[in-house]
Amino acid sequence: MLKREKSNALFERAKKYIPGGVNSPVRAFRAVGGDPIFIKSAKGAYLYDEDGNSYIDMINSWGPMILGHAPEVVQKAVMDAVPHSMSYGAPSAKEAEMAELIVSMVPSVEKVRMVNSGTEATMSAIRLARGFTGRNKMIKFEGCYHGHGDSFLIAAGSGVMTLGTPDSPGVTQGVANDTLTAPYNNLEAVQQLVDTNKGQIAAIILEPVVGNMGCVLPKPGFLQGLRSICDAEGIVLIIDEVMTGFRLAKGGAQEVFGVKADITTMGKIIGGGMPVGAYGGKKEIMDFVSPAGPVYQAGTLSGNPIAMSAGLAMLHYLNDHAESVYGQLNATGNALVTGIQSSLKKHGLNYTINHMGSMYSLFFTSSEVVDFETAKTSDTVLFGKYFRAMLEKGVYLAPSQFESLFLSTALGQKEVEHILQASDASLAEIMK
Repeated sequence: MLKREKSNALFERAKKYIPGGVNSPVRAFRAVGGDPIFIKSAKGAYLYDEDGNSYIDMINSWGPMILGHAPEVVQKAVMDAVPHSMSYGAPSAKEAEMAELIVSMVPSVEKVRMVNSGTEATMSAIRLARGFTGRNKMIKFEGCYHGHGDSFLIAAGSGVMTLGTPDSPGVTQGVANDTLTAPYNNLEAVQQLVDTNKGQIAAIILEPVVGNMGCVLPKPGFLQGLRSICDAEGIVLIIDEVMTGFRLAKGGAQEVFGVKADITTMGKIIGGGMPVGAYGGKKEIMDFVSPAGPVYQAGTLSGNPIAMSAGLAMLHYLNDHAESVYGQLNATGNALVTGIQSSLKKHGLNYTINHMGSMYSLFFTSSEVVDFETAKTSDTVLFGKYFRAMLEKGVYLAPSQFESLFLSTALGQKEVEHILQASDASLAEIMK
């Protein structure tokens, strides 16, 4: 059994002063049972907790640690930047360099605005789409998470034609009325919403590969179909690449699938682990952002010099070593998925694995998982048992069935073998 004394004591202490004892809900382990572990440090492929236990990290801070924890190239950039001050609140050369680099790497982006988080990026993108089009409504997809902005915390009604209802106290019905929800991978449902709300929809926003109902891939033609609908109806297509940007390819999911957004939201990797986000797109749309245009958005810490230094080091590395980085990530993902599938078959378990590059999810269901409804057919109790068994064997999975895993280049052959052995043993245990 893992030692837990210090983590347990810290959790009890944190609960006195932090809501639920954590600063983001999924960290509480409520979806998988037990209490969270408190991390003391991380390096390469490993996390180290306050009790001295080590774990192979399979979520990598929910995506940004694509080179593993504390890579030297990013560490050096941060250490070199620190003596020059933590924040300026004024323009710096690094902001311009970052913008130029992003534009060179993402085909659909002509101008970009830096912010401080993925949530800020998506909130700003929706406001910009509304300001640019003069329309109020938006379409999002069930199970796609775009941060905790009010417009995104909406659950679907009983059918795809129903207006949304607030999914969190504090979200007003007025906001919900402007948010239309459709099943992911369902172009017909989107077209029905567009036809019913003719000339009222400002934007369609989606994750191109979903990471927040587990990893769910777009069906062939889905993204292209959305692009066609948006072109025909004057709707702004927002592709949320906070998770997939610079992870699936140096040009993100848009490079992989050959589709271009009007606005792209980014985060995670572009800060090299520091808090950062960005949104960018067509020049004529981005020039609606203040001070060039009338849509107001600001932030004292936007373009923070430490975050820019970390992000520049990360993106330059990915850009310069794209073939080796993405080749290794794809190979690691293929090896893990193939090995885990073999064990699942051996133990006679119902399962579906969705996988693309360095993202994958294991669902304990025999159903094909293509949207939120099919994702919810997964046996979450069984997943909780699997999570706890893997944790005991030194493998840190996402503490929720409905979160993708994110791999890093720090995972070598030794780590892959350990993960596969731990998975096989864990599956055997939960079948007893």
